Amino acid sequence: MTSFMIDAHVDRKVCQDWKNDSTCAFCRIIHGELPSTRVFEDDKVVAFLDILPLRPGHTLVVPKLHCSRLSELPPEYAAAIGQAVSKVAKALTQAMQNTALNVVCNQEYAQAVPHVHYHIIPAPSFDASAQKRKEFEKAKQKDQRVPFTKREMHQREFESRSELDDDEGQDIATKIRARL
Repeated sequence: MTSFMIDAHVDRKVCQDWKNDSTCAFCRIIHGELPSTRVFEDDKVVAFLDILPLRPGHTLVVPKLHCSRLSELPPEYAAAIGQAVSKVAKALTQAMQNTALNVVCNQEYAQAVPHVHYHIIPAPSFDASAQKRKEFEKAKQKDQRVPFTKREMHQREFESRSELDDDEGQDIATKIRARL
């Protein structure tokens, strides 16, 4: 049933207003007007570290074509993004020595930048109890109980987000690029 819908979009012309938006933060990054820590780039896609990462290594994969909705992305860009997400995810898991990750793409709902983008986010590492000790020490300093539910842990994790440090970003990007 959907094949006729997909076929209808093959070889369609890209709308001019999709090509770029001078106010879009991602278009400005793509054109070098805003700084970014790039980890991957080809003719259709760029991947760079998120400046407000959920966890170290949080990477965004973005088409070089301005398009705000994934459902409207031309097939050749959708294919290029799929390939880049897979390639970057593999390099990221190797660089961070953590095979667990989340891949997320929002459309309108919870989409902070109106430009198609995928988040590749390493999952928290629970091995060696280092994460648990760190969380316990933070909670102890704030005279709070240590979170026991996943929901509480996710909330704390979100609240602890901070801006990407340039040196840390360069170090992570170097590790990712070495594996691409």
